[in-house]
Amino acid sequence: MHKARDKAKVALVKAETYQFQTLWEGLARTFDYLGGLPSLIPSNSKVLLKINHLSPPSPPERAIVTHPEFTRAVIAHLQKIGCEIIVADDIFSRLKNGFQLSKYQPMAEEMNVRLVNLKELGFKKITLPGKRLRETFITPLFFECDYIVNLAKLKTHSLTTFTGAIKNFYGLIPYGLRLDYHRQFRQIPEFCEMLVDIYEVVKDKVCLNLMDAVVGQEGEGPSNGLPRFVGYILGSLDAVALDTVASSLINLSPGKVLTTLEAQSRDLGVGELDKITVVGENLQEAQLIDFKHSSAVNLVQKRIPNAIYIFIQNQLYLTPQILTDKCTICRECIQVCPQQTIHLVEKKVKVDASGCIHCLCCHEVCRFHAIKLKQKPIGWLFRQISSRLKSRKKKKPRAN
Repeated sequence: MHKARDKAKVALVKAETYQFQTLWEGLARTFDYLGGLPSLIPSNSKVLLKINHLSPPSPPERAIVTHPEFTRAVIAHLQKIGCEIIVADDIFSRLKNGFQLSKYQPMAEEMNVRLVNLKELGFKKITLPGKRLRETFITPLFFECDYIVNLAKLKTHSLTTFTGAIKNFYGLIPYGLRLDYHRQFRQIPEFCEMLVDIYEVVKDKVCLNLMDAVVGQEGEGPSNGLPRFVGYILGSLDAVALDTVASSLINLSPGKVLTTLEAQSRDLGVGELDKITVVGENLQEAQLIDFKHSSAVNLVQKRIPNAIYIFIQNQLYLTPQILTDKCTICRECIQVCPQQTIHLVEKKVKVDASGCIHCLCCHEVCRFHAIKLKQKPIGWLFRQISSRLKSRKKKKPRAN
C-alpha cells in the first residue's frame, strides 16, 4: 500500500492548542504531506486507534494520555472517509470506568465510536521470531481490524528515556504480562529489544503513526513529569522515523533511545536523521534545547565491555522511595509491583530495595507524586559528570 521511499518522511506541523479547528487543520496538513488520507487508509476500513492512555487514569491536562481532543480530530477525519473506528488501550484502574477521568468516555460517546479497555476482550496467544520473545498474548482486535493508527504521546520515560510510537504498542498486550516482562528483562537493552519484538509483529498493520506533541511531558515521565508546551503534531508511515524526529525535537539524541537503535538495526524503519525528510516546519528551528529529560541515562551496551556496562547500569538505576507525607496508602504501587517488594508495614508503605528490579512501575502508577526516585552515590556522580560534559559541549563555539 505504501511505497518504501515514503517511509522516511516525517511531517512536523504546528498546532498550538487543543481546539478542534486547530487540530483538524493541523491533521489535514499532516495527511497532505504524507500523500493524503485516502491514500493512507482505504475508505470504509475497520481502524483500531491505539491511544497512549496509561494506568491509572489521569486528566488530559497532566499530559500523560494522548489528549482526547487530539483523538477526536483524528476520528472526525476517519469518519469523513467512512471508516469504522475502535479506540483502545489496556488499562489498569480501580475506577469502574477508567476512561471517565481522562475524558475519553464522553468524547467517544459524542463521536459515536467504540471505546475499549482491552482487558475486557481477553487476549490471544501468538508465536513470534523475536530476539527476546518467542510467544506472547495480544488483543483479538489486532486480528479483527484492517489497519492500526498509532496515536502516540510525546513524553520522557524514567526507564527507557523516551515514550514514543514504538513503545506505544506495548499496550496491545495484557497488563499483567507487561509487569512480568519488567521482571524478565531487567537490563534496559533487553527490555527495549522486547518492545521492538512486539512492534515487529504489529508493524505491517500500522498504516499511520501520529504523535500528540501539542503539550508533551518533560522530566520524570511517563506519568510523573511536568506538562510542557511543544506546539506540534508529528506524523509518519514509519514509527522509527517518527521517534527519531520526535526525540530530536526535544533535544534527545536518537542514539540514546534504544528502541530506535534496535528497530533500525532490524531494518524496521529509518533511525538516522540525515536519511529522513522532515516536511512542514523546520526541525532545527522547532527544537526545544531546554527540554528536561528523565534522570534515566541509557548507555549503549555494545560500546563498552559487558561487565563494565552492568556495573555502571547498576549504579545508574533509580530506586523508588515512598514519601510518607504524600502517600495516601491507596496500595496501587503494592498491587503493580512485579516483584512484590512493596509492603504495608505499620500503616506505612515501604519498598524492600533488596528485591527491587528498578522497573519503576510503582512510580508510573502513583497519582499522588508520593514516590521519589533515589540514586546510589556513584550513579549520582556519573550523572553530574555527564551533565557537565554536555554543558561544556553546548557552550563550545562552532567553527565558521
